[in-house]
Amino acid sequence: MRKQDSYLIGLVGAGIGPSLSPPLHEREADELGLRYLYRRWDLDVLARPAESVGELLAAARTAGYDGLNITHPCKQLIVEHLDELSTDAVALGAVNTVVFAEGRAIGHNTDWSGFARSFSRGLPDVAVDRVVLLGAGGAGAAVAHALLTLGTGVLRVLDADQERAEALAASLRGRFGADRAEAAQPERLAESLAWADGFVHATPTGMAAHPGSPVPAELLRPGLWVADVVYRPLETELVATARAAGCRVLDGGGMAVFQAAESFRLFTGVEPDADRMLRHFAELAGGVRVRS
Repeated sequence: MRKQDSYLIGLVGAGIGPSLSPPLHEREADELGLRYLYRRWDLDVLARPAESVGELLAAARTAGYDGLNITHPCKQLIVEHLDELSTDAVALGAVNTVVFAEGRAIGHNTDWSGFARSFSRGLPDVAVDRVVLLGAGGAGAAVAHALLTLGTGVLRVLDADQERAEALAASLRGRFGADRAEAAQPERLAESLAWADGFVHATPTGMAAHPGSPVPAELLRPGLWVADVVYRPLETELVATARAAGCRVLDGGGMAVFQAAESFRLFTGVEPDADRMLRHFAELAGGVRVRS
């Protein structure tokens, strides 16, 4: 456990200006009596490609940062630049939290546990025999791991990059069993949603910088539950459309808070108050209740 009262943390990703992570972390640190500065390293502002994440990691290490959160599109690209990976990060091949300790950069993944905790609280009694996941990137890998850990029978993975979907499905079969995951062509979205009990969206579509919905409204039906990992805005077009169609929905707020709470613990060695962070998040998000 770390023994200090001052921390310098960064967030690396593209289009992260609207991110609520900095104020969420800083406010919880204030509550705990810690000095905590959280800075954004926005690839768009820096005019840097995602592939430069290794250089940014080195710069943060040199500058004395205690840790970094990593978001789209760098969660998988960062892996090769780290000195060590947690067991979860190895399994998922994606990192959203980097801790600098004793001269080493150690990668963790708190996305999967964050989604699992949010899902268990927000949709505790839904059927999970057949679930469709759209998005096989870093967030998708974490969500997939969470869903199968929580008992999903068959997870069907779709992605615009078919090879990426196939790779994720193969990895999941290796960890959870040959009959637990499959990949499908993105053109099979309508068929897949008709087959499924639930749908999880894990692409950037719906974010402030990527407006829109990944699913035509006519494919949503009351018997289908829908979860979105996007949280800025909290009420994405997908969430709003699904709710209007009679679907039970889970927004991305709970995942954002619970992954942040675990990252905070890894950065500081101090256990944050997750319920208090949920309340803070709701205030930061404009008073909208977080369904988690």
